[in-house]
Amino acid sequence: MNRIDSHQHFWIFDPVRDSWIDNSMKKIQRDFLPQDLSPLLSQNQFSGCVAVQASQSEEETNFLLDLASKNDFIKGVVGWIDLRAENISERLRHFSQFEKLKGFRHVVQGEPDDFMFGNEFRNGIAALKQFDFTYDILIFHRQLPAAIDLVKSFPEQKFVIDHIAKPDIKSGEIASWKKGIKEIAKFENVKCKISGMVTEADWNNWKPSDLKPYLDVIFENFTADKLMFGSDWPVCNVASDYTNLVKTVEDYLAPFSDEDQNKFWFENAKSFYKIHD
Repeated sequence: MNRIDSHQHFWIFDPVRDSWIDNSMKKIQRDFLPQDLSPLLSQNQFSGCVAVQASQSEEETNFLLDLASKNDFIKGVVGWIDLRAENISERLRHFSQFEKLKGFRHVVQGEPDDFMFGNEFRNGIAALKQFDFTYDILIFHRQLPAAIDLVKSFPEQKFVIDHIAKPDIKSGEIASWKKGIKEIAKFENVKCKISGMVTEADWNNWKPSDLKPYLDVIFENFTADKLMFGSDWPVCNVASDYTNLVKTVEDYLAPFSDEDQNKFWFENAKSFYKIHD
Protein backbone atom coordinates (compact mmCIF):
# COMPACT_ATOMS: atom_id res chain seq x y z
CA MET A 1 0.00 0.00 0.00
CA ASN A 2 1.34 3.40 -1.02
CA ARG A 3 1.27 6.15 1.57
CA ILE A 4 1.77 9.92 1.62
CA ASP A 5 2.57 11.89 4.76
CA SER A 6 0.51 15.00 4.01
CA HIS A 7 2.03 17.21 6.70
CA GLN A 8 5.59 17.61 7.93
CA HIS A 9 8.21 20.33 8.29
CA PHE A 10 11.88 21.00 7.61
CA TRP A 11 14.02 23.71 9.14
CA ILE A 12 17.54 24.86 9.85
CA PHE A 13 16.97 25.86 13.46
CA ASP A 14 17.14 29.59 14.18
CA PRO A 15 16.38 30.44 17.84
CA VAL A 16 15.13 33.92 16.97
CA ARG A 17 12.94 33.08 13.98
CA ASP A 18 11.80 29.81 15.57
CA SER A 19 11.12 31.27 19.01
CA TRP A 20 7.88 29.22 19.18
CA ILE A 21 10.16 26.21 19.74
CA ASP A 22 10.72 27.07 23.40
CA ASN A 23 12.66 25.20 26.07
CA SER A 24 9.77 22.82 26.69
CA MET A 25 10.51 21.59 23.15
CA LYS A 26 14.26 21.05 23.54
CA LYS A 27 14.00 17.81 21.52
CA ILE A 28 13.31 19.80 18.36
CA GLN A 29 15.70 22.72 18.90
CA ARG A 30 17.93 21.53 16.06
CA ASP A 31 17.97 21.13 12.29
CA PHE A 32 15.52 18.74 10.62
CA LEU A 33 16.23 18.04 6.95
CA PRO A 34 15.25 15.52 4.26
CA GLN A 35 18.03 13.08 5.19
CA ASP A 36 16.48 12.87 8.69
CA LEU A 37 12.98 12.09 7.41
CA SER A 38 13.74 9.78 4.49
CA PRO A 39 14.54 6.64 6.56
CA LEU A 40 11.44 7.16 8.72
CA LEU A 41 9.23 7.32 5.64
CA SER A 42 10.79 4.13 4.24
CA GLN A 43 10.44 2.24 7.53
CA ASN A 44 6.73 3.09 7.65
CA GLN A 45 5.87 2.39 3.98
CA PHE A 46 5.51 6.02 2.88
CA SER A 47 6.45 6.82 -0.71
CA GLY A 48 6.42 10.55 -0.21
CA CYS A 49 5.47 13.59 1.85
CA VAL A 50 4.16 17.14 1.68
CA ALA A 51 6.44 19.75 3.29
CA VAL A 52 4.50 22.53 5.03
CA GLN A 53 5.75 26.01 5.97
CA ALA A 54 6.82 26.60 9.56
CA SER A 55 7.86 30.26 9.32
CA GLN A 56 6.11 33.12 7.56
CA SER A 57 8.25 34.39 4.72
CA GLU A 58 8.72 33.82 1.01
CA GLU A 59 12.26 32.71 1.92
CA GLU A 60 10.63 29.75 3.68
CA THR A 61 8.67 28.89 0.52
CA ASN A 62 11.85 29.06 -1.57
CA PHE A 63 13.74 26.96 1.00
CA LEU A 64 11.12 24.19 0.82
CA LEU A 65 10.97 24.33 -2.99
CA ASP A 66 14.75 23.98 -3.13
CA LEU A 67 14.61 20.88 -0.90
CA ALA A 68 11.77 19.47 -3.02
CA SER A 69 13.76 19.98 -6.23
CA LYS A 70 16.60 17.88 -4.78
CA ASN A 71 14.51 15.14 -3.12
CA ASP A 72 12.00 13.17 -5.17
CA PHE A 73 10.16 11.93 -2.10
CA ILE A 74 9.04 15.49 -1.29
CA LYS A 75 5.96 15.36 -3.52
CA GLY A 76 4.53 18.76 -2.67
CA VAL A 77 5.10 22.01 -0.79
CA VAL A 78 2.61 24.14 1.15
CA GLY A 79 4.37 27.48 1.34
CA TRP A 80 3.77 30.91 2.79
CA ILE A 81 2.88 34.07 0.94
CA ASP A 82 1.55 37.38 2.20
CA LEU A 83 -2.10 36.84 1.36
CA ARG A 84 -2.84 40.40 2.50
CA ALA A 85 -0.42 42.00 0.03
CA GLU A 86 -1.75 44.32 -2.65
CA ASN A 87 0.35 42.50 -5.27
CA ILE A 88 -0.90 39.05 -4.23
CA SER A 89 -1.88 38.01 -7.78
CA GLU A 90 1.56 38.95 -9.07
CA ARG A 91 3.25 36.88 -6.35
CA LEU A 92 0.97 33.91 -6.98
CA ARG A 93 1.71 34.11 -10.70
CA HIS A 94 5.42 34.00 -9.88
CA PHE A 95 5.03 30.91 -7.68
CA SER A 96 2.71 29.14 -10.15
CA GLN A 97 5.79 28.17 -12.20
CA PHE A 98 6.81 25.61 -9.54
CA GLU A 99 5.00 22.34 -10.12
CA LYS A 100 5.66 21.05 -6.60
CA LEU A 101 4.15 24.13 -4.96
CA LYS A 102 0.62 22.99 -4.17
CA GLY A 103 -0.76 25.68 -1.89
CA PHE A 104 -0.25 28.05 1.00
CA ARG A 105 -0.77 28.40 4.74
CA HIS A 106 -0.84 31.20 7.26
CA VAL A 107 -0.34 30.61 11.00
CA VAL A 108 -3.81 31.88 11.85
CA GLN A 109 -3.64 30.22 15.29
CA GLY A 110 -1.28 33.05 16.24
CA GLU A 111 -3.61 35.79 14.98
CA PRO A 112 -6.67 37.48 16.56
CA ASP A 113 -9.81 35.35 16.35
CA ASP A 114 -11.39 37.65 13.73
CA PHE A 115 -8.33 37.51 11.42
CA MET A 116 -10.06 35.42 8.73
CA PHE A 117 -12.80 38.04 8.37
CA GLY A 118 -10.26 40.66 7.23
CA ASN A 119 -10.80 42.07 3.73
CA GLU A 120 -7.13 41.87 2.75
CA PHE A 121 -6.87 38.23 3.85
CA ARG A 122 -10.04 37.32 1.97
CA ASN A 123 -8.77 39.10 -1.12
CA GLY A 124 -5.75 36.78 -0.96
CA ILE A 125 -7.91 33.68 -0.53
CA ALA A 126 -10.00 34.78 -3.53
CA ALA A 127 -6.83 35.00 -5.64
CA LEU A 128 -5.76 31.38 -4.99
CA LYS A 129 -8.41 29.78 -7.22
CA GLN A 130 -7.08 31.27 -10.47
CA PHE A 131 -3.81 29.39 -9.93
CA ASP A 132 -5.43 26.25 -8.48
CA PHE A 133 -3.62 26.60 -5.14
CA THR A 134 -4.95 24.91 -2.00
CA TYR A 135 -5.17 26.53 1.43
CA ASP A 136 -4.31 24.84 4.76
CA ILE A 137 -6.36 26.15 7.70
CA LEU A 138 -4.23 26.26 10.86
CA ILE A 139 -6.37 27.31 13.83
CA PHE A 140 -7.22 26.60 17.44
CA HIS A 141 -10.69 25.14 17.99
CA ARG A 142 -12.05 28.47 19.27
CA GLN A 143 -11.44 29.87 15.75
CA LEU A 144 -13.71 27.32 14.06
CA PRO A 145 -16.64 29.77 13.69
CA ALA A 146 -14.43 32.10 11.62
CA ALA A 147 -13.15 29.15 9.57
CA ILE A 148 -16.74 28.02 8.89
CA ASP A 149 -17.58 31.46 7.56
CA LEU A 150 -14.44 31.41 5.39
CA VAL A 151 -15.11 28.06 3.71
CA LYS A 152 -18.77 29.00 3.19
CA SER A 153 -17.71 32.27 1.53
CA PHE A 154 -15.36 30.53 -0.95
CA PRO A 155 -17.17 27.36 -2.09
CA GLU A 156 -14.85 26.87 -5.07
CA GLN A 157 -11.64 27.05 -3.01
CA LYS A 158 -9.99 23.80 -1.82
CA PHE A 159 -9.38 23.89 1.94
CA VAL A 160 -7.88 21.40 4.37
CA ILE A 161 -7.97 21.72 8.17
CA ASP A 162 -4.63 21.04 9.85
CA HIS A 163 -4.38 19.15 13.15
CA ILE A 164 -8.18 18.59 13.37
CA ALA A 165 -8.46 22.27 14.43
CA LYS A 166 -6.46 21.71 17.63
CA PRO A 167 -8.98 20.61 20.25
CA ASP A 168 -7.83 20.63 23.88
CA ILE A 169 -7.17 16.89 24.12
CA LYS A 170 -5.10 17.30 27.28
CA SER A 171 -8.09 18.60 29.25
CA GLY A 172 -10.59 16.32 27.49
CA GLU A 173 -12.76 19.28 26.42
CA ILE A 174 -14.69 18.19 23.36
CA ALA A 175 -18.20 19.72 23.14
CA SER A 176 -17.60 23.12 21.48
CA TRP A 177 -14.93 21.67 19.15
CA LYS A 178 -17.28 18.83 18.15
CA LYS A 179 -20.04 21.33 17.32
CA GLY A 180 -17.68 23.27 15.03
CA ILE A 181 -16.36 20.09 13.36
CA LYS A 182 -19.90 18.86 12.62
CA GLU A 183 -20.64 22.18 10.93
CA ILE A 184 -17.43 22.62 8.90
CA ALA A 185 -17.42 19.00 7.71
CA LYS A 186 -20.67 19.64 5.82
CA PHE A 187 -18.85 21.71 3.22
CA GLU A 188 -17.74 19.77 0.15
CA ASN A 189 -14.66 21.96 -0.37
CA VAL A 190 -13.12 21.07 3.02
CA LYS A 191 -10.86 18.14 3.89
CA CYS A 192 -9.11 17.45 7.18
CA LYS A 193 -5.73 16.13 8.28
CA ILE A 194 -5.39 13.63 11.10
CA SER A 195 -2.25 15.31 12.39
CA GLY A 196 -0.90 17.20 15.37
CA MET A 197 -3.05 15.35 17.88
CA VAL A 198 -0.34 14.09 20.23
CA THR A 199 0.98 17.61 20.77
CA GLU A 200 -2.48 18.71 21.94
CA ALA A 201 -2.54 15.78 24.39
CA ASP A 202 -0.45 15.29 27.53
CA TRP A 203 2.99 14.96 25.89
CA ASN A 204 4.46 12.55 28.41
CA ASN A 205 1.42 10.53 29.43
CA TRP A 206 -1.01 10.33 26.49
CA LYS A 207 -2.55 7.00 25.52
CA PRO A 208 -4.35 6.00 22.29
CA SER A 209 -7.60 5.98 24.28
CA ASP A 210 -7.16 9.74 24.88
CA LEU A 211 -7.25 10.34 21.11
CA LYS A 212 -10.09 7.95 20.28
CA PRO A 213 -13.08 10.23 21.12
CA TYR A 214 -11.62 12.93 18.85
CA LEU A 215 -10.86 10.47 16.04
CA ASP A 216 -14.42 9.13 16.33
CA VAL A 217 -15.85 12.64 15.82
CA ILE A 218 -13.56 13.32 12.87
CA PHE A 219 -14.27 10.05 11.06
CA GLU A 220 -17.99 10.25 11.77
CA ASN A 221 -18.25 13.73 10.25
CA PHE A 222 -15.62 13.85 7.51
CA THR A 223 -15.59 10.10 6.68
CA ALA A 224 -12.62 8.35 5.09
CA ASP A 225 -13.41 10.18 1.82
CA LYS A 226 -12.21 13.54 3.16
CA LEU A 227 -9.40 12.64 5.57
CA MET A 228 -5.63 12.25 5.19
CA PHE A 229 -2.72 11.34 7.43
CA GLY A 230 -0.10 13.87 8.51
CA SER A 231 2.69 13.18 10.98
CA ASP A 232 3.48 16.81 11.86
CA TRP A 233 7.10 15.59 12.09
CA PRO A 234 9.35 16.79 13.67
CA VAL A 235 6.98 18.68 15.98
CA CYS A 236 5.42 15.32 16.93
CA ASN A 237 8.77 14.31 18.47
CA VAL A 238 7.95 16.25 21.64
CA ALA A 239 5.22 13.69 22.36
CA SER A 240 5.87 10.61 20.20
CA ASP A 241 8.34 9.11 17.77
CA TYR A 242 7.29 8.76 14.13
CA THR A 243 6.72 5.00 14.12
CA ASN A 244 4.64 4.99 17.32
CA LEU A 245 2.49 7.79 15.92
CA VAL A 246 1.84 5.87 12.71
CA LYS A 247 1.07 2.68 14.62
CA THR A 248 -1.48 4.49 16.82
CA VAL A 249 -3.39 5.60 13.71
CA GLU A 250 -2.99 2.19 12.04
CA ASP A 251 -4.52 0.50 15.06
CA TYR A 252 -7.49 2.88 15.01
CA LEU A 253 -8.02 2.20 11.30
CA ALA A 254 -7.72 -1.59 11.57
CA PRO A 255 -11.52 -2.17 11.33
CA PHE A 256 -11.81 0.00 8.19
CA SER A 257 -11.99 -1.51 4.70
CA ASP A 258 -8.86 -1.69 2.55
CA GLU A 259 -10.48 0.84 0.22
CA ASP A 260 -11.05 3.36 3.02
CA GLN A 261 -7.56 2.83 4.39
CA ASN A 262 -6.06 3.45 0.94
CA LYS A 263 -8.05 6.69 0.62
CA PHE A 264 -6.84 7.86 4.02
CA TRP A 265 -3.17 6.96 3.66
CA PHE A 266 -2.74 7.81 -0.02
CA GLU A 267 -5.51 8.71 -2.45
CA ASN A 268 -7.02 11.72 -0.65
CA ALA A 269 -3.68 13.51 -0.24
CA LYS A 270 -2.72 12.62 -3.80
CA SER A 271 -5.89 14.09 -5.28
CA PHE A 272 -6.12 17.13 -2.97
CA TYR A 273 -2.54 18.24 -3.62
CA LYS A 274 -2.49 16.94 -7.23
CA ILE A 275 0.56 14.80 -6.59
CA HIS A 276 2.12 12.99 -9.53
CA ASP A 277 3.82 9.67 -8.88
